[in-house]
Amino acid sequence: MADIKYEIVEEIGVLSENAKGWRKELNLISWNDGSPKYDIRDWAPEHEKMGKGTTLTKEEVLKLKEILNTIN
Repeated sequence: MADIKYEIVEEIGVLSENAKGWRKELNLISWNDGSPKYDIRDWAPEHEKMGKGTTLTKEEVLKLKEILNTIN
C-alpha cells in the first residue's frame, strides 16, 4: 500500500483527548496534494500517527452545522 501524503493546513480544534494522549481533532487537511478538506479523526500526540476518520467539503461542514444547530 502506498504512503499517504498529508499536510495539516489549519488546526481548527480538539474535540476530545484520551488517557494515552490521542486527540480527536477537526483540521483542514490537504491529502495527497489535493484541495484541503475538513477532517475529523484521532491523532497521536505529535501527529505522527492517525486513526480512521472522515473528510468533509466546506458545503458538507455547513450542512452538518445546520443539522447540529437543531439539537436541543
